[in-house]
Order: sequence, then C-alpha cells, then structure tokens
Amino acid sequence: MRPRVAIILLNWNGWRDTLECLESLYQISYPNYLVLVVDNDSSDQSLEQIRDYCKGKISVESEFFENDPSSKPIQLYEYSREEAEKAVINDADDIRNGDSKNKLILIKNHENQGFSAGNNLGIKFAMQIFDQDYTLLLNNDTVVDRKFLNHLIEAAAERPEAGVLGPKFYLYDFYGRKDVIWSVGGTINLSHYPGYHNIKDGDDLPTHLMDVDWISGAALLMKTREIPFKFLNEEFFFGCEDVDLCIRLREKGYQIVTVLSSVLWHKASVSKSKIRVRGQLREIKTNLKFLKMHSKNYYWLLPLYIFQMFVWFGSLLIKRIYRDFSAFLGKKIVNR
Repeated sequence: MRPRVAIILLNWNGWRDTLECLESLYQISYPNYLVLVVDNDSSDQSLEQIRDYCKGKISVESEFFENDPSSKPIQLYEYSREEAEKAVINDADDIRNGDSKNKLILIKNHENQGFSAGNNLGIKFAMQIFDQDYTLLLNNDTVVDRKFLNHLIEAAAERPEAGVLGPKFYLYDFYGRKDVIWSVGGTINLSHYPGYHNIKDGDDLPTHLMDVDWISGAALLMKTREIPFKFLNEEFFFGCEDVDLCIRLREKGYQIVTVLSSVLWHKASVSKSKIRVRGQLREIKTNLKFLKMHSKNYYWLLPLYIFQMFVWFGSLLIKRIYRDFSAFLGKKIVNR
C-alpha cells in the first residue's frame, strides 16, 4: 500500500470553491487518501451543498476537469466538533478499512476558529481514525492536477530530510491565462513581513526539487509521523501559521522543499477577500505577534511594518471606494 495521506480542507462560506476542489481531489490518481472538510460555522448553506454533492445531486463545472458522476455517491460521515475532539467514533473501522477514496469526513464547528485551530481539529481527528503517514493541508480555493499528490509523496520518499513539501502554484485565472505562477515556495524576509513568494519560472528554476524557506499553507504536505511539530500554532488565527511551522522545523534540521512536478491552481486571496475590517485588524495583531516571536529586531522593524500596513490599508480603502462608487454609478444609470 502507498502511504496514507489525510487531506484537510477548511470551509467557511465557500461551498462553490469547496465543491470544485473536492471534485478535482476525487479524480486524482493517488490511491490511498482520506478527505476531511472542517466547516468553520458557515452560514451560506455549505453543509447542505456538500451533502448534495456527495449524493451526486450536484454536477461541478470547471475549466480544469469534467464532472465524474461515476465517483458518486461518496460516503459521508458527519461529526460535531465535540465528537471529533473525543475521537470516539463508531464508524472508525469502516473509515479506516476499504477504499478511502470514496469517503468524506465532515466536521462541523459551532464557531469560526480560524485557520490554525480548524486545521488542527482535522489533523487530530485523522490521526486517531486514519493514522496517516502524511497530512496535506489544502485550501478549498484550489484545483489540483491528477498526479500532484503522486509527485509530492515520491519526492518525500526521495528527500527523507524534508519535513514539509509543497507544489508549484499557478494562479487559477490571470486574465484568462492558467500558466502564471503564484508561488514555488517562499523566502523569509522579516523586514518585509514575512517575506515573499518565489515566482520564478522556466530557466530560473531547478528541474525537480527546490529548497525554500517556507511553503504556503494553501497546499502544505507534512510528514506526520516523523516531525516533532504536527500542528499549527493556534496563536495565529489566520496568517503566519505556515511560516511559523516551517521556521520551527528548519530550526530542528528539517528541510522545506518545493516539488516542481506537482502542480495545482490557486484562487489567490479568496479567503482574505472575505475578511472585514475587524478581521483585518486581527490579522495585523497576528502579524505583530509573529514578528515579535521570530525577530530579534522587532522594535526596529515595528515602524517599518506600521508604514507598510498604512500603505496596505490605504490601497484597500481606495479599492473599496472605487468599487462602491462604480456600483453607485451603475445603479444611477440603470434607474434612469
């Protein structure tokens, strides 16, 4: 048997993205994985839509694949957060045995716990029920290539020193193009928090594996049994948790590797676009906590970071004013 992989998706008011991601996952060629969706207290009919998808009532349209009705129905197992935390499940043997590819675990949170806590709930549950060799954290706003997981697992075996591996990310749609790179791993630079995504392509890239500082949590594969840190730092509600994990693992001697043959497409910033002003302020607080935790020059970097945040907030404000003003003008024209 190939190594067991638990794939954790978070859903928060994003069932359309989640269903497209799920359909791409149920068409991959890797034979031994289990998908878990942790719903962070959605209010947009997400649970009902996921249930209907598993029953085969929803046909998922995408430019990246054709809907496969033969993979339905998908056996759905639903648990509350309390049941998942206790991990005393009557269906454990049924989930663990047989073909895991036609099964879906749905864990229902009663509040939005954020990225780290939501993923940790899924990781802990999977470890108790599925006993995975690898955990893949995957954003619900991604679409994966059929062989993306094969390439990641093969590279993990090839590079035993790697604690975390990630794929090559393309933008889901960049003015109609599907071949524009969003990230091939990240470089840490705390003077420009927390660093930046590498967007090299072509001749600038190695042919197979690429050592990097960190992998985006949008698709992050970790060797669950081997590494000392199996969970994300829950001090970070949304953002910083992936960089923090990679920093801690690198300090323990593990390598962080991008597998360039593994490919997926990412709707970059879909999750952040849902965050309102209160959430943005919480994100700034998270960023400051990260800087203080990992930078020896925190107080020197603080003014620079505050300036960058003013620029960021200003750009968001201008975009929002432009959007609202354009919508207002559109209504005026329509009402004439």
